[in-house]
Amino acid sequence: MSIVAGSYEKFIWGFKLKSLKKSQTLTLTPLFSYPSHLSPIKSVAVAGPVAASGGTDDSVKVYDLSSCSEIGTLTDHSGAVTSLSFFSPSSLSFPRNLLSASDDGSVCIYDADPFVHLKTIAAHKKGVNDLSIHPSGKLALTVGRDSCLAMLNLVRGRRSFYCRLGKEASLVKFDLSGDKFYMVMEEKVCVHEAEDAKLVFEMENPKRVLCAAPGSNGLLFTGGEDRNITAWDTASGKVAYCIEDAHSARVKGIVVLSRNDSGTADDDPYMVASASSDGVIRVWDVRMANREKPNPLAEANTKSRLTCLAGSSLKSFKGPQVVSNAPKKEQDAVMEGS
Repeated sequence: MSIVAGSYEKFIWGFKLKSLKKSQTLTLTPLFSYPSHLSPIKSVAVAGPVAASGGTDDSVKVYDLSSCSEIGTLTDHSGAVTSLSFFSPSSLSFPRNLLSASDDGSVCIYDADPFVHLKTIAAHKKGVNDLSIHPSGKLALTVGRDSCLAMLNLVRGRRSFYCRLGKEASLVKFDLSGDKFYMVMEEKVCVHEAEDAKLVFEMENPKRVLCAAPGSNGLLFTGGEDRNITAWDTASGKVAYCIEDAHSARVKGIVVLSRNDSGTADDDPYMVASASSDGVIRVWDVRMANREKPNPLAEANTKSRLTCLAGSSLKSFKGPQVVSNAPKKEQDAVMEGS
């Protein structure tokens, strides 16, 4: 499994989570660490052997995790890159598309093999705070500083829906099935039906929520200024369990790590990784949450102010192709075959 984190100090951090055969314990082994951007990193994304990072230098950097190398730069935004997301069909071992959102209010769509710019969609009148791709790959949701929610038609490459919210939302996430989506507004987490955006219920966190990641069985993991990792049961709207004081400072990133293909459901722990502005990345077995003080399975101290976190399984996939200098494409079917 691979974990990538970005920091305020412009550094990108890459780790591989692996087990030590003799002691049967887990460790975060460093893959790389260097100042990849000219200014703070705001977002990272990982899919298989490829990773991407976006910074306030208006650029997206692309990395090959199998060779621990940077393979190119995407410079299609005129504002800080605030959110990144890969679309990876279950039938493929490599992501098909990369979406990037920016403070310039736009969302860029890229072909991920090779990395070629396909389309730029004007999503919001102000900066985009977050984006989430539906599991089908046919649409995406964005929330912005204009206090609006937008739906993007990724097949035709255009905005298909736009509405004003009562308050600015900082995060938007589809659940794993795509039947629901979640929006975060400071301490509040709203659960909506994906079909008609109907509000199902609201969940109140004691302090501001800064990161969220959907899990299986209808769980939603959140972290924030309370320094906790909270698992919400989105069927009931109640807290399923909580790892209190998971970090010494606010939690800035959280990732539900996929399971190893070689392990069974009973033998393989359900793992969640978290990153904090205290510079520490920790990996947890959430089954231990009911203990009085659970210990992390592994941790690494970057000694920097971490801002974001991403991760996925790292398998022996084919490596990504370098960023292409081919001209931009204007296609009716932007994400063709999705």
